[in-house]
Amino acid sequence: MIPSTLLRLIWLASPALPVGGFSYSEGLESAVEAGLVHDEPSAADWLANQLELVLARAEGPLLAEAWQAWNEHDGAAAAALNAWVGASRESAEMRQQAEQMGRSMVEWLKNGEHTHDARIAALAALRPAPTWPLAFALAAALGGADARQTILAFGFGWCENMAQAAMKAVPLGQAAAQRMLARLAAALPGAVDDALARAAAGRRQAFAPMLAILSCHHETQYSRLFRS
Repeated sequence: MIPSTLLRLIWLASPALPVGGFSYSEGLESAVEAGLVHDEPSAADWLANQLELVLARAEGPLLAEAWQAWNEHDGAAAAALNAWVGASRESAEMRQQAEQMGRSMVEWLKNGEHTHDARIAALAALRPAPTWPLAFALAAALGGADARQTILAFGFGWCENMAQAAMKAVPLGQAAAQRMLARLAAALPGAVDDALARAAAGRRQAFAPMLAILSCHHETQYSRLFRS
């Protein structure tokens, strides 16, 4: 990997990227409220399961297909994938997150070095809104990343955001969060390989009912730190 691509992926995976990923707990805060997550082991298990059930089976294959669509300048395929993201978000909160982060990434791309690339305009034109996975895939493709590198960066950004969310919601200390992050990072390459195999076989699947239920509960949770 050339240095500019590596730096681009580090940038995209950073919680400091101005897209607002740090403001969502993706069901974790509701899991804490319900008593399903209450300490470091339960939080680590929860996130490891989410990595396997969501990133490896749904988000990862989707990213691989989105990367290919953008790389081939296939706007119709990108639009179909964007529609699938909207259809697979089972709560208003999940859909709001996907669309808000997608719109924020569009604005970031418009101010970058590839501002005149026609694919950015195609991303911005997606309806009802550009979604986060489609936007991330384009940002990575513009930086020269391949599909595997794109999913790895996306996955690590998610892992880091969720470890930080667990620190606030459970709550946990920094050492515990780092141990959780190490476990997630060790599992990530295997999850990415699974995602790529699923994409090649056309086996993308969005099915995490407990996560959807907890997200719905979070929308009306009495006290919450994270956005809903």
